[in-house]
Amino acid sequence: MASLVPVILCGGTGSRLWPLSRSGHPKQFIEFGKSSLLADTLARCARLEHARLTVVSNEEHRFHVKDAVRAFPATDIILEPARRNTAPAIALAALRAQEDGDGRALLLVLPADHRMDPEEVFVEAVQAALPAAAEGRLVTFGITPTAPATGFGYIITGPELSAGLYEVSRFQEKPDVDTARTLLASGTALWNSGMFLFRADRYLEELQRFRPDILTAVRKAWQGRRTDGRFLRPAADAFCACPSDSIDYAIMEHTDRAAVMPLPLRWNDLGSWEAFYEISPHDENGNARQGDVMLEDCRNCYLHSTGRLLAAVGVEDLAVVETRDAVLVARRDRVQDVKRIVQRLEQAHRPEHALHPRVCRPWGSYERLAEGERFQVKRIVVEPGGELSLQKHYHRAEHWVVVGGVAEVTLGDAVHLITENESIYIPQGSLHRLRNPGKLPLRLIEIQTGSYLGEDDIVRVSDAYGRTDPEPAPPAAHKETE
Repeated sequence: MASLVPVILCGGTGSRLWPLSRSGHPKQFIEFGKSSLLADTLARCARLEHARLTVVSNEEHRFHVKDAVRAFPATDIILEPARRNTAPAIALAALRAQEDGDGRALLLVLPADHRMDPEEVFVEAVQAALPAAAEGRLVTFGITPTAPATGFGYIITGPELSAGLYEVSRFQEKPDVDTARTLLASGTALWNSGMFLFRADRYLEELQRFRPDILTAVRKAWQGRRTDGRFLRPAADAFCACPSDSIDYAIMEHTDRAAVMPLPLRWNDLGSWEAFYEISPHDENGNARQGDVMLEDCRNCYLHSTGRLLAAVGVEDLAVVETRDAVLVARRDRVQDVKRIVQRLEQAHRPEHALHPRVCRPWGSYERLAEGERFQVKRIVVEPGGELSLQKHYHRAEHWVVVGGVAEVTLGDAVHLITENESIYIPQGSLHRLRNPGKLPLRLIEIQTGSYLGEDDIVRVSDAYGRTDPEPAPPAAHKETE
């Protein structure tokens, strides 16, 4: 049997789970319970025998992915220069498999953000589907439906090919409720999970057959790739010229080699707050709660607090989600439309569409605590061994107060060790670096003052994580309204 290579697609933004999920820190990296959805997917793959993993993500999330796969050293991280949907992303993984001289490697394609239970059913189904995939079938996995859901596409099964494996008769777009009820009653319909198993060379053959334009662009991008540690970066110009299309539209709806393996388990793609309501425990009035929530005479609501007390009185069928800088209130039957709010936030250039007040960085995190005219206050946490870039700012000065741990501060040509209850001043325009030389997290308060306090006012001279930034405009040309 050919080798198995799990391919985890990890480039989504989870916009329908705003305000908890944001483009800079989407749902697959957020801990729901004890682990993130990506961590759950990696653990699921660990139950299957494989030589290595491939994760397809993007530049914006590269350090989130790198941190998540730290315990999986045999992992390639392919960074898409732009989002082009699943067909090109999978083609990159297939070309990576061929590079090892193993074009017949079996790619197990999995989204990074699914929950399923019991996982033994999934593992057994993958193992049962391996022979058909090795023989050239393009296998997809369909979830046995439990309700006439309108938020999923459907797969209609045809004749049985072997024990538990069926031909695909056709694919059905997300239906209206009446069509969904008809599909459920037919006994031949499965929810389309977006999970696949096929040989790398077979996938590329089908892509050449149905979408040669995609394959040509992806091949060119892959040939021009560069390697940066664990990161594989396809050539940006070629990949950005690639058409955007899903594997369903590009291949699965056209191929005569599609097969489907039913999965009789509890599954959810956690694509909306209604999905979270469905998987959460309910009280005697049908309410699902997360965090510090107090209710009085409420029914069938989903209420999620990340910090502050969330209180509700006399409401029904609502989804309410609280974060430090935004609160969502929506009817449960309208939560799919949350993405419209996200689009409006992006069009208005508001930071709430992309970032939380707490922003993760490869060295740790920072969190905005207060801001006003010509000042901003942040809490900064630098993990042991972490260091910020050697940098300077045109428009602001900074004052650092250490509240925990030890800071190694490079300021000009001098290096200072700053301990708890000590501080240091960083003048505007001075070259500086912050590093944690200790074994405990370094925690400090940063007070910024100046005419412009945006994150783009930074000149990186050197960086341990390979980050680069365009040179900001000099003070005379920089507009404070940007």
